[in-house]
Amino acid sequence: MAKGQPFSVRLQEQTEKLVEAEARRTRRTKSAVVEAFTEETARTRRFPGIAFRGDDARRRAWVIGSGLDIWEIIHMLDDFGSAEALVSETPLSLAQVRLAVAYRDAYPADIDGAVADNRRPLEDVETLFPFIGVADG
Repeated sequence: MAKGQPFSVRLQEQTEKLVEAEARRTRRTKSAVVEAFTEETARTRRFPGIAFRGDDARRRAWVIGSGLDIWEIIHMLDDFGSAEALVSETPLSLAQVRLAVAYRDAYPADIDGAVADNRRPLEDVETLFPFIGVADG
């Protein structure tokens, strides 16, 4: 994504300390930390009902009240074939599915990559992770 013009900001002292601690912990610049915080906050305001979880390298959006990451809902939607079928067979509401679809439409690279990773052929998984056992289905 293209970045906007730089500008300066003054944070409250408590927030500044949080940003500094996060920058040290994640070995990123304070600017990168503030950018990540801002991006997540903007997305949660744009899509009320989502939140983020996971460590820094694997932060991902999820639908509050569902327990599911957005990519998981999209994966299920693909499998079920329609929002109506998904809603009738799971505890998800139509509003939750629509929220997941809207988020995916806005940030397809975030979601489609996770779905594709989860759909890897078994042979690829065994090659990538030879130390795990794969149960016979």
